[in-house]
Amino acid sequence: MTDHHVVLVQGTDPVLRDREVQRVVEELLAGQDRTLALEDHTVPNPRRGADADAPRREGPDDGPDGAGALELPLFAAIANALRCPPFASAYRVVVVRDVGNLVAEQAAWLAGWIADPGDAARLVLVAGGGRTPAALEKACKAHGTVVTPETESTAGVLAAELRSAGIDLTADATAQVLAHLGEDAGRVPELVGVLRAAYGEGGALGAGDVDRYLGEVGTAGRFDLTNLVDRGDVAGALGVLHRLLTATSARDPRPLHPFQVMAMLTGHYLRLARLDDPAIVTKEQAAAALGMKSAQGARFPLEAARRLGTDGLREAISLLARAELDLRGRGGIDERTVLEVLVARLAALTRRRMPAGSGRARR
Repeated sequence: MTDHHVVLVQGTDPVLRDREVQRVVEELLAGQDRTLALEDHTVPNPRRGADADAPRREGPDDGPDGAGALELPLFAAIANALRCPPFASAYRVVVVRDVGNLVAEQAAWLAGWIADPGDAARLVLVAGGGRTPAALEKACKAHGTVVTPETESTAGVLAAELRSAGIDLTADATAQVLAHLGEDAGRVPELVGVLRAAYGEGGALGAGDVDRYLGEVGTAGRFDLTNLVDRGDVAGALGVLHRLLTATSARDPRPLHPFQVMAMLTGHYLRLARLDDPAIVTKEQAAAALGMKSAQGARFPLEAARRLGTDGLREAISLLARAELDLRGRGGIDERTVLEVLVARLAALTRRRMPAGSGRARR
């Protein structure tokens, strides 16, 4: 893999990221006894814990923001593991998880070690807990190796896992799995493992074969909702809305709050309103108006804005305004129903303004 002493493992899906960590650790251990050569630490959030509600201390030696950050027990253990000679092994493999929770002084110390690591240890840093400190990421790119899962898309992970397991799925079974799991790509390896245990290798499994093993419905992408609304797909948009409000995953451990969904929809239509300008006629002009780097990506909002037109956008904004008042208790309607009605009306608004034969959603 690498001769470097430092590996930074990144990735947005915690399950897939942890699988990559396991692969890196096994390669670095190179057959050494794990009990002697491996130390695994997780950096806690400095704002959480038993005294999370207590006022934060700001003295230079009293808390994670000051010089005392290097003397905290966990970080002292990490520093000792990196500096001290290993016992009964060629070197020590030190894993530090959730590096986004490191405070500036701790990150700076590790960046200094990365620049001059010595031979006592190999360091595996794992993203998580927040954004990886810039100094640490810069040091890893300059003196180490940065790795990510080969793919984090559900379709990509499914294809790779099926190929590795020697299993084939029919087209309808593949579509069923992808639709059910949504963005929960981290659940794919477990599902494929169960299918292999149940059916063995070879043959093509159909939708009926995989249905009983799918488990709970997975999460959906936030852009999936606005994409389906822009296509006029009422049923599809409502299905995604229900996932956003109820489903959880390792990547999104909590469902969205109704006001988060409301903010997402409002922001989407305000962006479309910015494109309701006769001077904006190309996707390049649309990208400039929206502050987007990709002109190709601006094509879709530009088409959506043109489809609705000024009157349609005005109606959509009016629907959003009334729904927000209802969410705040004006009509006594529960929040889920308010959002269901809003999403159905927005998608239906788009569908009404699509020309006949344009391939609009009919579900």
